[in-house]
Formats: sequence, C-alpha cells, structure tokens
Amino acid sequence: MRKPDSRSLLDWYDRHRRDLPWRARAGATTDPYAVWLSEIMLQQTTVQAVKSYYLKFLTLWPTVDALASAPLDDVMKAWAGLGYYSRARNLHACAGVVAREHGGRFPPDEAELLLLPGVGPYTAAAIAAIAFGRRAVVVDGNVERVAARLFAISQTMPQAKAAIRAAVDAFTPKNRAGDFAQGMMDLGATICTPRNPACGLCPFMPACAAHASGEMERYPVRTPKEKRPQRAGAAFFLERSDGAVLVRTRPPRGLLGGMTEVPGTPWSGDFDLAKAADAAPVKANWRLLPGGVDHIFTHFALRLSVFAAKARVGSKAPAGMRWATHDDLADEAFPTVMRKVIAHAQNRAEF
Repeated sequence: MRKPDSRSLLDWYDRHRRDLPWRARAGATTDPYAVWLSEIMLQQTTVQAVKSYYLKFLTLWPTVDALASAPLDDVMKAWAGLGYYSRARNLHACAGVVAREHGGRFPPDEAELLLLPGVGPYTAAAIAAIAFGRRAVVVDGNVERVAARLFAISQTMPQAKAAIRAAVDAFTPKNRAGDFAQGMMDLGATICTPRNPACGLCPFMPACAAHASGEMERYPVRTPKEKRPQRAGAAFFLERSDGAVLVRTRPPRGLLGGMTEVPGTPWSGDFDLAKAADAAPVKANWRLLPGGVDHIFTHFALRLSVFAAKARVGSKAPAGMRWATHDDLADEAFPTVMRKVIAHAQNRAEF
C-alpha cells in the first residue's frame, strides 16, 4: 500500500471543490475577513446553516471595520438562531481588536492570530493557510475523520487528536496549504462521510489503511456518548392586548449571554412545576398551556413548561424587563429555545 500524497488530493480538489460563498474562486485573491467570519460561524455548525447568516453579515457589515463599529446588540440580533452565542460576542470583540490594533487587517501569522478574541488553534491555522497561504496544520472534524481512516489511528477520541494532527502535519504541503486544507475538509464532507463513505471516488483510496482492512466506519474510534442530563423550568409568556410581549435580556456572560428571553425560572434538574407559578414576574391570571417546549443544548436536554397570561395596554414592565412590541419581536435577539416558547404560546390563542 503506497503512502498518501498531497498532490492526489490537490488534483481532486481542483476538479471537485465546493462552491461556497466565503471561498475565493480558483486564482482569485482570498479575503481574510471572509475566511475569519466563515470559520467562526462554522464552529460546531453546518455549512448549510451558516450560508444565510454569512451572507446577511456581509450585507450588514461588509468589512471588519464596519463590524467593529456596529452595536453589540445588533450583532447579537443578526446572530440569533445560529447558536453558541459566545461566538457572536467574541466575533464583535475580535473585530474591534483588528480594527483598533491592526489597522483593519488580520495578522497573517498563527501566533498573532491566536491572540485575537475567539480565535483558537484550529481557526488560527485555517486563516493562516486559507487567507494567507502559510503552511499550517488545519484539522477540523472532517479532517480528523479522513486522517483517522487514512492512517487507521486506533486510539480513542479525543486522545487520538495528537496522533491525527501529527499525521496531517506529515503530509501537509508547503505550497497550496490553504487548498490542501480545504480539500481535506471537502473530502470529509462529501466523500469520506461518517456513514457509507464513497471510497471508490476518493483520491486516497489506494493509500487508505481503513479501506484496506474494510473497517472504514470504525474510525475515528469514539467512546460511547453519555446520556445528556435533563433539566426543566418554566417560561412566562405575558402579552398585552396590543400584542407587546414582556421580555428581558440575559446576563452578558454564561449560557445564551446577552440574548433576549421570555421571563422564567432557573433551569434545573429538580424543578418543581407545582411551585413554578410563585416565580411569575407579575401577578396575573396565569394559565399552564398544554404540552411544553423541548430543546437540546450541548450538555443537557431542557423541558420548559409555558405559562401564559394577558395584560392591559399601559401595564408597566417590572424592573429589568421591557415590553417588545409586536413589530419588534422579529428583530429581538431571541435564541431558538425562546422562539419555540413564543410560538408555543401564540399557537394556543385560547389563553
């Protein structure tokens, strides 16, 4: 079995590269801002989910200086629904640093890139390689899968990450390192998929140890996932007769930091529904709506019971809360779980 050759991957990439909105066409100059913006958005998020957000951000803020000048609230609103909201805060902070300290230009070196807010080793390597053509070892989930199969790396993840990185480093070329990185990503996304990989179309098939053994789907080797803990809580949907809804902004740090929410109880493993109404933000004729809202976070599963009530026009919002008018609701920075809560309440107009 022959050794893997970067040239075979680059030839494949030249013929089959994906057409992505942030990717420069062959021979065109790469925009570091586009690379950085897309890489931050793509962290733990699919390409399909990112495309519309990426295009929206470019329309609103076509340069890093424009993004740095934008109010954080506007950035959070534009990000709403994409998840992992610390990325949006770091995105805004990073734009500010690049604008103020680097004259609006991203530094080309990995070491300098790593000093920017929200830029970790993978993102720094990706920007250095793709935007600036520097030789850097770029390893995301797709690349991990390709390399683990190519070299039959049998260590269990995440312990195998060091061996995978070393294997990718060994055949990352000095020239066209950015194309090599994107080729590895594309190969993992389209050919070397988690299930039923299309090995007959893979440029690495003659050199792939996993294919030779017939155990492609064994790699990368993972430990069984632990069951997510379950948390629960209550949300209080209070709507005025003019359609305004009572909302508040979550603390700037922590889960869903800086996002807009419907008032509610803390989320916990020992939530007591019988006592939930005691935590309502105002006195009202609260009614527990049938059903509830389920949402999966990375580290826990959430079940929200939704209480609803009506308020009169002119009712004052409690301290730390505000009324969001019917016309403004769509522009609020609601995370997906809160949009589920609102939809659940509005679909039950009988309350």
